[in-house]
Amino acid sequence: MINFRYHVVSLTAVFLALAIGLVVGTAALNGPVADSLKENVNALRKDNQQMRQTVNNLQKELDMEEDFAAGSAQLLLPGKLTGRRVLVLSLPSGREHTEGVVKMLQLAGANVTGRIDVQDKFINPDSNNSLLELAVTAARPNSVSTANLPGNGHGVETSSALLASVLLDRPQGSPPVTDADRRAVLQAYTTGGYLSPQDKVSGAAEAVVVVSGQPYVDKDSAKKDESVVKLAEQFDRNGALVVGGMGSAGGNVVAVVRGDPVLSQSISTVDNANTKQGQLVTALALVQQLTEKKAGQYGVGDNAAGGLLPKLPQ
Repeated sequence: MINFRYHVVSLTAVFLALAIGLVVGTAALNGPVADSLKENVNALRKDNQQMRQTVNNLQKELDMEEDFAAGSAQLLLPGKLTGRRVLVLSLPSGREHTEGVVKMLQLAGANVTGRIDVQDKFINPDSNNSLLELAVTAARPNSVSTANLPGNGHGVETSSALLASVLLDRPQGSPPVTDADRRAVLQAYTTGGYLSPQDKVSGAAEAVVVVSGQPYVDKDSAKKDESVVKLAEQFDRNGALVVGGMGSAGGNVVAVVRGDPVLSQSISTVDNANTKQGQLVTALALVQQLTEKKAGQYGVGDNAAGGLLPKLPQ
């Protein structure tokens, strides 16, 4: 029969077992197991310190390379684009490195006729019909007609063709665009929230630099990337064009141009224009376009067929 004394003995045995387990466990942890854990922690701490030092060293190397590129630009660029009229189109994804590209063009002596920031609204698929209508209403009867605009129903393509016709040199035999008409067309797109000119456009340009960035990643990414390519195509019809981009994969304009056997023959691309090195090469690629009538694909990507920079004649 189980009595009170039995319960006391049982509980005493349980507590004694717990006490012995704690003593044994503590002794084990204070022995080889604890030593092993300490060694692992120390090893991980050393690895972390080494990795941090590696990152710091790589950042220093990158900073030095950027300084070297900036210094090289002072030797390579002056005079290379003197008297050349260049328009800069900045896309939302390339806004952060547009100023660096502009400075390199100016260092080369280019006359930057204007810098225009293309807004998200311009390449948004929802704006398609509005852009088609605006292209018709913004056209000027005397110098900018709708007769030669694309008629395939793509708003970005149609509007880009209209803008290229007033911002770039016209083909021989075409009526010149007056400053008043140029301002009127730009004002129509500016008022609509599609463009933001950063300074007064001084006249028609003979070449264009499109500053872009990474591909879009939202639900409309494919259509937006397509719209950027359409914009580049239309401006390429009227003048030399270089795309100063960031990366060369995933569907951005740099990747599309490099993968297209036709576009890659007339549009130059630089896939690291977010760095001083790439900004320098963007200016050199434009020099090559204007002096040699030759396009090239440059940068650090696997599909940069031209290498880091163009080989220009002496």
